[in-house]
This record gives sequence, C-alpha cells and structure tokens, in this order.
Amino acid sequence: MLSIERTLLRLVMAALLIGAVSVSGTVYFATLEEFNEALDAELKHVATSLARYRDLSDASSAQRPAGTGRVAEPELEDSEIETFTRDAAGKLLYASDEKVRMPFIDSEGLTRVSVGGESWIVYTARHRVGYAQAAQRVDSRRAIARESATRILPPMLLLAMGIGGLLIYGLRLGLRPLDAAARDVAGRSARSLAPIDCTRLPAEITPMVQAINGLMARLDDSMTAQRRFLADAAHELRSPITALRLQLQLLDRSSDGAANAAARADLQQGVDRAQRLVEQLLQVARTEPEAQIAPMLPLDLGSIVREVVEAASAKAEAWQLDLGATLAEEVPVLGDRSQLLILLNNLVENALRHTPSGGVIDVGAEMRDGRPVLFVLDTGPGIPKAERERVFDRFYRGGQPARSGRAALGSGLGLAIVKAIAGQHGAVVELLDRVGEPGLEVRVSFPRR
Repeated sequence: MLSIERTLLRLVMAALLIGAVSVSGTVYFATLEEFNEALDAELKHVATSLARYRDLSDASSAQRPAGTGRVAEPELEDSEIETFTRDAAGKLLYASDEKVRMPFIDSEGLTRVSVGGESWIVYTARHRVGYAQAAQRVDSRRAIARESATRILPPMLLLAMGIGGLLIYGLRLGLRPLDAAARDVAGRSARSLAPIDCTRLPAEITPMVQAINGLMARLDDSMTAQRRFLADAAHELRSPITALRLQLQLLDRSSDGAANAAARADLQQGVDRAQRLVEQLLQVARTEPEAQIAPMLPLDLGSIVREVVEAASAKAEAWQLDLGATLAEEVPVLGDRSQLLILLNNLVENALRHTPSGGVIDVGAEMRDGRPVLFVLDTGPGIPKAERERVFDRFYRGGQPARSGRAALGSGLGLAIVKAIAGQHGAVVELLDRVGEPGLEVRVSFPRR
C-alpha cells in the first residue's frame, strides 16, 4: 500500500544523503585545490632554498655522490617532499630517496611527471652550478584531501539521520488531522452525510476534505432525490393498479355483451396507462446523472422528426388531430439517437393529449442563428407562465383541470424526461406562447457545432 509518510521519508533521506555526499565531494575538491596551491608554493620554496644553498656551498664539496648525505632543508612531515640536486649537465648529485628515479628537467618551474607508474609534481630551480628539484607524489595530496572529506562525512550523515527523525515526527504529527478526518468519514452512513468540520484542519488537507464534503453533499442530494422518486413512483403506481383491480371486478360482474365490452375497454385503457407509466419510470432511470451516457454521434434532427411523426400519425388521426412535420434543410447535431427519439416522442405525446379534437400540431427542425432547434407547436390551452418552471418536476400535472379526457392519461414524467435528455445534450428547453394565436411552442435549442 502506498504510504505518503514512507514516500516523503525516502525522498528526503535520499536528498539528504546525496547532499552529504555532495558536500564531502565539494570539500574533497576544494581541499585538494587549496592544498595544491599551498604545496606548489612549498615545493617552490624548498627548491629555491636548496638552489641558494648550493650556490653558497663550495663547488668541490657540493659534488658528492648520491646518497652520501641529505641537505638540511626543512620538510613538511605529512607532505613527503623529496629533493634532488644535479650539476649543469643534469647528472644526479643528491637524492633524498634513491628509490625515486626522478628524470632530469632543464626548464625552471612546476612540471607533472610520471615515475614508476606514479604521478609527481616537480619544481625545478636553476642555480649557478646546476639544478635543484623538489618533488611530491600527487597521491599524497589526494590522501590529505580525502582525509579532510572523510572527517566531514560522518557528521553530515548524523545530521541527515537527525533530520530524518524530525521529519518522521513532523509527518506523523501533521497527518494526525487527516487520520481524524478519515475516521470521521469511515464512521458516516447513508443517513449521516453531514459535512466534516474543516475549521481545525491544516491548509494542506482542507481542499481534499472540502472535496469529500462536496461529494457527500452530492450523494445526499442523489439519495434524497432517489427516495423522493421511489415514494412518488409508489404513489403513482398505486392509482393505476387500484384502477386495474376495480376494472377486473367490473369485468367479472358484467353480465351482457355491452357491459363486458365496456369493461374490457376500460381495462385495456388502464393497462395502457400502467404500461406507459412503467416505461416512463424506466426512461427517468436512464436519464439519471449516474446513468451511463451513450457516445454522441452526428445525426440529422429531420430524420428524428419524420420517425416520431410517422409513429404518432395513427393516434393523431384517431383523436381527430392534424399532425404534420415542418422540415427545411438538413439539421445536423451531435447526439444519442435513441434518447432524442424519446425526447421528441414525449413532446408530441404531450401535445396530442392536451390539444382538443380538431386542433393542429406542427413538429419541425431547423437552424436558427447557427443552432439546431427542435420545436413542437400546438393549438391547445398552453401552460400558464407561473407553472412553466414547475411542469419540469416529476409527477407535476399542473393546477388547471384538463380540458381533454386524454390529458388524464399522462404520467407527469414527460417534461421531466425531456429536460433531463436535453441537459445530457447541452440543450435548452423553452416553453413559449405562440405568436398571434393560442397554443404553446416547445423549443429545444442545441449548442452550436
């Protein structure tokens, strides 16, 4: 399981260790550079001092065989400086260490040479009768620099461990409010979705807790809407089921053919109403925000209009209504065809139920100001402006009595489904008065492509 504490600790400890090694490396190179400067000056001092000594010495006594004595020159005990003297021809006269076969160098100054596989720094000084050399191994200088770097590395590692311990303590102390918030969330239930108190939380975790509060608020709204919907659905289903039971009793009691036929017709109408209510409830469930939305594909609104009008023509004719389609050019839109068919079918069904016999219903699609638009025009009683917002609520049927018996067949879910499907498509539903004549215009405006 991923742990924030362990991840941060690993990253910080790695950074501290890298820093400790980097500091030690910096100390090593800085010390080496400083020592190079100081020891180069020391080599020059030893070589020139030895050259002056040779100048002041007697020529005959100065030419002693190599290894017969050491020039009494001060040397750095830790630096291991070796000295050599030569005559004017380059012949070795003196060597502080006969094992070192230092080559002859006739140019005055510092030189790096290799002797026996080892790198040496040599300073050559000329004097009146020959040459004086002071040499030092490069490895000796590096050893001194390494010793300095090694001395500083343990304190740096101890410092890193101390900082790591403080970090662990700080992380655990800082994450305590998060643990408390987690326990608070774990203790919640579907009946307890009140927001978590953020007043005492650190600023770093407050946005996360606020996001959790927002999620719980949305969950509470969703569950409240679900409970309300189930209660409304149970209430609405009770009426048609009760009506079906009564119609069955009437059918059983009918004695002659006419009464039997009337009872059967009433029973069929009740079954149709119950079936439509169930279908509408299923459509509402499919338009819930949590429901999976099908991909939006290019389609023509005109084909949607033609399909819905053709399917409703028989019912319009039986109810003595003039149902027609108004189509111009192609009206392209991105959408879910099955959902748009449900949307327009609900609008047409509403118009058919609320328009009196002999009325006219026009269904169409067109482009208006660059936006695809679906519209349904009818010559019914319309909807009062005071109720136009509420009619989109589930199971709301309005406060005015229905002028047509067909209006009682409605479930009160049609416009709620229309609004939900339109919202999924980014469209806007408007209820408008018709211009110059009574009736209602329902307009669904889709976004510009």
